[in-house]
Amino acid sequence: MQARTHKRNHQNRNGRLRRVRAIWRDTLLLVREFIRPLLYFALAIVGGGLLYYFLATDFGRGVGNNNVAEAIYQVLGLTFLQPLGDNLPEYWPLQLFYFIMPVIGISILAQGLADFGILFFNRRERSKEWEMAVASTFQDHIVLVGLGHLGYRVAQKLYELDRDVSVIELNPDEDLIAETQGMGIPVLKDDARREVALQAAGVVKARAIILCTQNDSMNLQIAFKARRLNPQIRVVLRIFDDDFGQSLQEQFGFRAMSATGMAAPTFAAAAADVDVTRPITVEGEALSLARLKLEEGSGLLNLTVSEIEQNYEVSVVLLREDGRSDFHPAGERVLKLEHVLGVLGGPEQINRLVDANYAR
Repeated sequence: MQARTHKRNHQNRNGRLRRVRAIWRDTLLLVREFIRPLLYFALAIVGGGLLYYFLATDFGRGVGNNNVAEAIYQVLGLTFLQPLGDNLPEYWPLQLFYFIMPVIGISILAQGLADFGILFFNRRERSKEWEMAVASTFQDHIVLVGLGHLGYRVAQKLYELDRDVSVIELNPDEDLIAETQGMGIPVLKDDARREVALQAAGVVKARAIILCTQNDSMNLQIAFKARRLNPQIRVVLRIFDDDFGQSLQEQFGFRAMSATGMAAPTFAAAAADVDVTRPITVEGEALSLARLKLEEGSGLLNLTVSEIEQNYEVSVVLLREDGRSDFHPAGERVLKLEHVLGVLGGPEQINRLVDANYAR
């Protein structure tokens, strides 16, 4: 019970950190998006300061502008309706400047701030270009192709694993888009068979790609294009023919899985660098064998084999240390860095174990 409470608190803390990172990344993109109106505003202030300096020099006679820097500073105050003196200047060019400059400066700044506010508080209405901009900030992330019911569940599991994900879907369901974007995951409405779509989703910098469409031929086509763009990318694809999937795995190194026999957590675990076998059904329970390596920061470090089995409801069938394999290790064995575990369990249990092992 205590371990589960600790895990739940750990997940809540990670969820808050993930939201903070998403908001920070989103805000940086907004600033980058509206750097142009900010630049226009700065140019208006500097240009207005120079103009005011020359007008004051010619007509001011005692207005008090001793240099260009002071003139720019005074124009900045004037833009925010801070008067430069107690009275209007005597000469009409300066009087005209007093009334026009605040209108110009405030108009430029207000337009930029209004656009910034609209996009900041209405994130779901952003365009495809904005979703591409968000995906461009990712690195070592996972690209998910296909946002059907399986794809959405996979996206949920990857979100729970604290992985950055970008999604490509040609004909997405609007409700699924809203739910996915609500998790901070960018969704690109495009055909993933186009290399430009894969590049927009960040395949070149991605750790893995998961192909969840219901078309085997399309999944294969996209897999080969992704591997051409990024030879090191890990490919996990949905294949309805188990024998064909085995051949793909042997010849090309693709993790081919049958959606009828694999649950969404197993797809997510496979993309997270965890080797997971196809499940076998024992008394109605789907069980898979998974291999995972303990990393720095893993939540499994210093736990015993018995604690792993009790807390995560799996069976530890192998523990490998320094090149030596211990089949069915003793329950009191303590897990250390670089240990490799072989565990047998259901998709949900393996997903929880992967989540705990993921270095944060």
